[in-house]
Amino acid sequence: MSDISIFLAKFWGWYFIIFFLILSLNPTRIKQIFEDLKDQKFVIITSFLAIIIGLINILFHNNWTNDWRLIITLIGWMALFEGLFLFIFPEKAIHWINIINVKFIQMVYMLLFLVGIFLLNMAYGIVLY
Repeated sequence: MSDISIFLAKFWGWYFIIFFLILSLNPTRIKQIFEDLKDQKFVIITSFLAIIIGLINILFHNNWTNDWRLIITLIGWMALFEGLFLFIFPEKAIHWINIINVKFIQMVYMLLFLVGIFLLNMAYGIVLY
């Protein structure tokens, strides 16, 4: 396992857990994000950040192995495609986001929380896999 895989597993693991805790402790943030997506400046900044984070992740870790490291690669590609879609088709992206209800978003973040725990476990070797 490479050092970059371990680093990115820690980064994404902590990121998902922290983001989950923020949204769990303050669920009005989800509604606020939906409201902010009506502002074109917010959409542009968000899409640029997603593209940059996705590209950096892919350039450092484009590892298509059949193990846990594939999750890190897929996170990078999803961030890149999400950023591109949001930048190229902002109206369509916002329309799809508005269709999704808050309960579905909460379920997705619960899944990301579990992925975060899994990645941290793989990085720190807490429970042997």
